[in-house]
Amino acid sequence: MKHIHFIINPIAGSGKNELNLDYLHSIFEKESFNIVVKNSDYKTHTKALTKASIEENADIIVACGGDGTINEVANALVNTTIPLGIIPLGSGNGLASNLKIPKPIEKALLKIKDQNVTKIDVGMFNEHYFFSNSGIGFDANVIEEYEKANKRKLSSYIKASLKTFKNYKFITTVELEINREAFIINPFMVFISNSNELGYNFSLTPKASLQDGLLDILVIPKISKLKIAILGILMMIKKTHLLNKVQHYQVAKIALTNKNKSCFIAQIDGEMHTIESKKINISIIKEGLNVIV
Repeated sequence: MKHIHFIINPIAGSGKNELNLDYLHSIFEKESFNIVVKNSDYKTHTKALTKASIEENADIIVACGGDGTINEVANALVNTTIPLGIIPLGSGNGLASNLKIPKPIEKALLKIKDQNVTKIDVGMFNEHYFFSNSGIGFDANVIEEYEKANKRKLSSYIKASLKTFKNYKFITTVELEINREAFIINPFMVFISNSNELGYNFSLTPKASLQDGLLDILVIPKISKLKIAILGILMMIKKTHLLNKVQHYQVAKIALTNKNKSCFIAQIDGEMHTIESKKINISIIKEGLNVIV
């Protein structure tokens, strides 16, 4: 008998879903599956629920929510043999989209029932894991504004982007270490990606792969507001490489040092973090996570 634990963020997306025990038993037969449902009550609660499920010997742990929920559940499963299942209930669903996990709940549940497991790479951002992307600069400030919105949907993301565009202040000086070379920039954005999608079908790194053992890095120095607007258009058509200021790297690690402040404002899988350190070390754990696809 397979023991499957569902960790649910009840306010993800519209906050309305049919994931309850009765519905799950209509998909997973009682004679073959033991189903446990856990609802998170507050931000970061999913981490504790996932750790408890590991101790309870769950065979599969399923994250039901957006990219933030998936990140918290997956964090506890890195370098374990327990596969992560995903039910995409968020607004962007970047990682689920990259993994071709269907958004209709029943279809996603049937994928979990099939138990087709693959391994994906995991990013490390100092002590934090990430699975889709992370970054400093403009994208981190957009997420900071986005988190102030009452509802997480595409219109909120667009409003946050426009407000950040209007008020954006550049990070003064950052030293980047890439391929054993160091250089100083005043960045508009340093974007580090493990996957090929941001969410909402947008992409800054369309050629990125979850299984190549490399991170895709975009380094964009200080640019004019006109070029920022052009970058936004290119992002929607997945052709950011056409902007001549964009530098692209594929590497296994990168380091950033803030030369003027003792901390960074960063986004990690679409969640804002204040990193209380002058230096960030970012690397890849090859095949660090088992995922059902």
